[in-house]
Amino acid sequence: MDSDTPAAAQIDVTDSLDEYDEDLSSSVDDGTLPEGRYLDRELSWLAFNQRVLELAEDPDLPLLERANFLAIFSSNLDEFFMVRVAGLKRRIATGLAVPTNIGTLPGDVLAAVSAKAHELQARHSLAFTELVKPALDEAGIHIETWNDLEESDRVKVDEIFSDQIFPVLMPLAVDPAHPFPYISGLSLNLSIRVRNPKTDKVEFARLKVPTVLPRFVQLPDDGSGRLRFIPIEDLISNHLGELFPGMEILEHHEFRVTRNEDVEVDEDETENLIQALEKQLLSRRFGPPIRLEITDDMDDVTLGLLVRELDITEQEVYRLPAPLDLGGLFQLMRIDRASLKYPKRVPTTARELLPSEPNATPNIFASVARQDVLLHHPYESFSTSVQTFLEQAAADPNVLAIKQTLYRTSGDSPIVEALIAAAQAGKAVLALVEIKARFDETANISWARKLEKAGVHVVYGLVGLKTHCKLALVIRQERGVLKHYSHIGTGNYNPKTSRIYEDLGLLTADPVVGKDLTRLFNELSGYAIEKKFKRLLVAPLHLRKGLLKRIDTETENAKAGLPSGIRIKVNSIVDEAIIDALYRASQAGVPVDLVVRGICSIKPGVPGLSENIRVRSILGRYLEHARVFAFVNAGDPQYFIGSADMMHRNLDRRVEALVRLVAPSHLEQIDEIFDLALADTTTSWHLDESGTWTRAARNAEGALLDDLQTVLMKNITGRKRSVKR
Repeated sequence: MDSDTPAAAQIDVTDSLDEYDEDLSSSVDDGTLPEGRYLDRELSWLAFNQRVLELAEDPDLPLLERANFLAIFSSNLDEFFMVRVAGLKRRIATGLAVPTNIGTLPGDVLAAVSAKAHELQARHSLAFTELVKPALDEAGIHIETWNDLEESDRVKVDEIFSDQIFPVLMPLAVDPAHPFPYISGLSLNLSIRVRNPKTDKVEFARLKVPTVLPRFVQLPDDGSGRLRFIPIEDLISNHLGELFPGMEILEHHEFRVTRNEDVEVDEDETENLIQALEKQLLSRRFGPPIRLEITDDMDDVTLGLLVRELDITEQEVYRLPAPLDLGGLFQLMRIDRASLKYPKRVPTTARELLPSEPNATPNIFASVARQDVLLHHPYESFSTSVQTFLEQAAADPNVLAIKQTLYRTSGDSPIVEALIAAAQAGKAVLALVEIKARFDETANISWARKLEKAGVHVVYGLVGLKTHCKLALVIRQERGVLKHYSHIGTGNYNPKTSRIYEDLGLLTADPVVGKDLTRLFNELSGYAIEKKFKRLLVAPLHLRKGLLKRIDTETENAKAGLPSGIRIKVNSIVDEAIIDALYRASQAGVPVDLVVRGICSIKPGVPGLSENIRVRSILGRYLEHARVFAFVNAGDPQYFIGSADMMHRNLDRRVEALVRLVAPSHLEQIDEIFDLALADTTTSWHLDESGTWTRAARNAEGALLDDLQTVLMKNITGRKRSVKR
């Protein structure tokens, strides 16, 4: 999935839907912890997507945002099938699958996932037809069907079809001379059965709905002031006579296929990683089908043909009311109706980066040299901080070198352009491009080649590992001395997603951090094996160990009667070793608070195991993406931010980095985030020991609870305005 698409920009489910983890437990169980102490990760992911769906169902949210959440749910589920379900099916077929983290057999997992997915897809369709669509009608935004149209409308639509749609269509017959066509993944299709009046023979044809055309075709103005749309597949279905002249149309139905779109490259065997990956990407579109969505009116003859030709099981067939693929609702966000969307909010410039004079040009290096700067996006601007940092570095004659990791970036990235400009200016520039970033492989290969042509030193990380850390290092000469300016973040160097992803980043001139990053970049581009860093925790060698050590310290402090406490904010927590350590901390009396957006395998509130653990989840306008770790440490707190989630792949098969925050004001900022996220006055979902998430959106009096992101925006904007110029 390209990171510029609305789906990827809003969801980033790839952070929790990566290669299929079949790791056995990484925990060392001493026998004191009970069996059955984890929640199933696949069902937990589906529970996350259910929370997205609950936002679409919420009448208190702006209407077009609700439609957008319906589209997000659809796109999320597509990727879940393409990666997680596909991986599970592949391993079952090859006999490599092992029981899950809770001991469930692979076939049983697949059945449970299928049952829940069927339930959620039916609920999703119902949310559109019975909740969102009627509300859109009331707001003057109508998604019509052909049967809704007056004769005058149909005449105008005939013209639209003839002029704008008909020339693009390509019907494909199926007969002895035309074998059953390849059905591309996620394409929307029409199955058509026709009869030849001359021979009385019934034939089958498939018609792919063109992706180059709008999914919802806007109808001409009828003078009512309403915006009216019709699904393009409905419009095409009612003009099939023009595509099959002289034939009798017997049946036509919509269907959609999801395929396995995972890619695997053996890095130990290949001599050229880019060429091997490109070859795999070409084969991605031919992965086996894993889901067939059909309209609920499809006849048995057509369904039988599709099931046979696609080699689909009954379990993999999803009968749904039209329209299929509600991901097309992303299109509605282009409607210019501000009252039906979240209010526009303009990010502020971090107050530490503001120039001393109102009209002066900001100097990032001078500002960062004075103090570390903790950035909180999207409340604080990415463009006036990180982007400006790299652009000024590229233009500054005193900058000698720039080193940076790139995992996902936008299609017209000013970050990449800054690196190119720096290389062209004669600076030493190193870019570590992770070309294996799922669904961004093609874009990253393109950027890598463009950077290489400009003279940038491009490397692809370490064999067998993905480089997921978010790092930038600038070496600047000042008065004959080399100074290090560093940025460590929780999110990608992507100006587009930075407007809708909640992330943290540290800009610092601390020489300790600079030397840590220098050693880490040397490890990534060469053969060095660094054993210790001073302010960083780095995976795969030391991050899990470092976190376990700090969790164990909290456990021992609690036993000794010293102040203790753990607060963690992540996208996902699955790693058994981390979870078990948190269980032991809870048993010792350590208060453990987790804010988890996506997958959560921990069971809170279990007597004798996790009474002191509580789990919250926050979803909303912005995608909660920051990873934060806070330890009370007997009154000498240790706080970290960085790129790692608590999953096997992040801790074992990726290069991840956390940086320790040291400025008291930064620890206060982190405390504010946690205090708000965990407050009973804040809208959130609460997890119980059974794996059920319950949304708390109103208080006992029925009043709406506070929205975390709105409160943070107001607080950060207020802090900026209070700064004296």
